[in-house]
Amino acid sequence: MAAPETDAGAEAGAGGRRAPLILRNRAFGAVWLGQVLTQGAVRMFQVGVSWWIVAYAVHDARGLASGLFMAVCTLPAVALAPVVARAVARFAHRSVLWTAAGLAGGAAAALALWAYGGGMPLATVYAAGLALATCQAFFDPCLTTSVPELVDDADIETATGFELSTQSLAGLGGALLGALTVDRAGVAGLAAGCAAAYLAAALLVASARFRTAAAAATASAAPDAVTAPDDPEAPPAAVPQRRTLRRILGDLPYVRRILVCFAAANLFTTAVFVVIPLYTRSVLQGGGGTVALLEAALGTGALVGAFTGARVPGRPTVAGAYCLGLMALALALPGLIAQRPVVAGCLAVAGWCAGAVSVRFVALFQRLVPTADKPGFFAVMQAVLGASLPVASLVFGTAGDVLSPQTLCLIQGIGLVPAACALALLGSPAADADRRTQPLGGSR
Repeated sequence: MAAPETDAGAEAGAGGRRAPLILRNRAFGAVWLGQVLTQGAVRMFQVGVSWWIVAYAVHDARGLASGLFMAVCTLPAVALAPVVARAVARFAHRSVLWTAAGLAGGAAAALALWAYGGGMPLATVYAAGLALATCQAFFDPCLTTSVPELVDDADIETATGFELSTQSLAGLGGALLGALTVDRAGVAGLAAGCAAAYLAAALLVASARFRTAAAAATASAAPDAVTAPDDPEAPPAAVPQRRTLRRILGDLPYVRRILVCFAAANLFTTAVFVVIPLYTRSVLQGGGGTVALLEAALGTGALVGAFTGARVPGRPTVAGAYCLGLMALALALPGLIAQRPVVAGCLAVAGWCAGAVSVRFVALFQRLVPTADKPGFFAVMQAVLGASLPVASLVFGTAGDVLSPQTLCLIQGIGLVPAACALALLGSPAADADRRTQPLGGSR
């Protein structure tokens, strides 16, 4: 089978140093840039609409209205997990990716036209957010599953770092453009920008060359595999029978416990997207520029964490526990000190922790989960981690109409402590020894 498309002149630079992955692998570079655009668009839309609700559209129960919007935007990843898993396993990954991006671009363009015409109800914006989130629910796990079809096994962790950095870049782009665009061009301008980004992403993905799933499985197979790549029976051996989502997690107890810890942590960490607009308006008395500053601090920290997470020492569970503890402190401190530079610095630290943890654990999952199980696993991973997002949005949004934003910050920090402790216990010698008994690539 054909190898991932690479630039022959970029394999090595001066002195024999290899060029960055996105330069020497044009197919991965195109898909990665497409992901930057899609996640940047959906984040820009969410940040912009959240600020529009708090600052312009709703005068009573702002917290509930913004929390409900964020809950709507997180439901598809949870509710559609089985559908996403089947689609990613059944259809060509490139087709799933460019179709999702193209449909999202069409939905955003329709909203832009409606908004330019005037008389747009709040429910229409909620429906558009639901449509974009549905498309993203297919795009994200499909791209994660596609990594072995785009890069060689030795580049998986590097590719994972680039992929996870996309969320950080998206957060940064959404911070800089979302609220500011709403202040200057309203929802119509916001939707038009999102439509352009989605359609450009669809074109980029459609232009990339993917290896087939069978070829990717063969390329990443263990050295002691029984069937050689050139054996006529290789394709059937390279694509074993797929299993149910329950069976996948049932055979990976170590991974399952990690996912539960992070699902609990997400209940408090993701509330920051509801808290930031409320904190900006009620405590800092700022506008869209302040929202942009705080979101940019969070996104920049996550971006740095995505590229440096692999260098954090220690076992993944122990390093993750320390990062969650530091994040708890960073999220709680704005509840005690309401100074713009302090809040921005704390959000940058919290973002770094989130980015570093994501890289360590997704790279771990790429190696522990069997190739045939990856479509189902990454869909269920998104669902498990996302299950707390609608709850967090509604709970913290509703609480924001009763409690001060400073109190919400303290609740976030305190709530992370049990999750950090639970994750640290998973790094005990007994649990780690149990993990090491599993074959590389997961249980069969």
